[in-house]
Amino acid sequence: MKMPPFLHSFPPRSFFFCCFLLLPLLLLLLLLVAPSSSGAPNEKVTVSLYYESLCPYCADFIVNHLVRLFQTGLISIVNLRLVPWGNAWIAPDGTVVCQHGDDECFLNTIEACAITIYPDVVQHFRYVRCLENLTLEGRHNQWVNCFQMTGLGTSPIDCYTSGNGKAIDQKYAKETAQLNPPHRFVPWVVVNNQALQEDYQNFVTYICRAYKGNVIPNACRSLSTKTYDSNEKVNSFQPVCYVDEARNLSFPLVTRLSNKSP
Repeated sequence: MKMPPFLHSFPPRSFFFCCFLLLPLLLLLLLLVAPSSSGAPNEKVTVSLYYESLCPYCADFIVNHLVRLFQTGLISIVNLRLVPWGNAWIAPDGTVVCQHGDDECFLNTIEACAITIYPDVVQHFRYVRCLENLTLEGRHNQWVNCFQMTGLGTSPIDCYTSGNGKAIDQKYAKETAQLNPPHRFVPWVVVNNQALQEDYQNFVTYICRAYKGNVIPNACRSLSTKTYDSNEKVNSFQPVCYVDEARNLSFPLVTRLSNKSP
């Protein structure tokens, strides 16, 4: 087959040399025009909620405030982590002591199992919110109904009865104990390693400020940028369950447990 006439006048070596010179320029152009994915996992804002199942303020935050992540679509830029341990602690004899009694210890573990077994955040948040709504209504003893109401299986019960839930509790206990600064109350909200402390209800503003993606979510467009100033005077009442209160309430129980020891 004959070569096209115009190729006869183009030296082969010059052709390859030109291609070599143009290749870096072509690669640079491809990088510049490649579309960026604003929802990439490495651009998501990590939001961690440390809470306990029967603290009414935790329940209110989950049911009426944190749910906004899902209602506004903001969850698309958020890596939401729920850590149900809160102000619980481990007594000298290894017993787990919870601020609101044995029911809270049990439900903390059930929620921890649900979060582990159903890692999809939409699924396990739906269950946790259902249970926390029962807490607000004073009906937490009906917790088992949330499996049917949310369409999830009852595997978390097996997780609890098998003892696997205890291992999950220990993991959450260790993570909570390593918080820096240490948590002083629950709900305790951390956004990209920044503890919001008393300003936790303003969590959406912190998420929007921390987000570095190219496309600004609609939920972030009209937010106030004002956040909590530790030097400002704040209402002496904070809707939280304090760590110190948990320890004071639990002390008599631990004393009784210790007196029973041989």
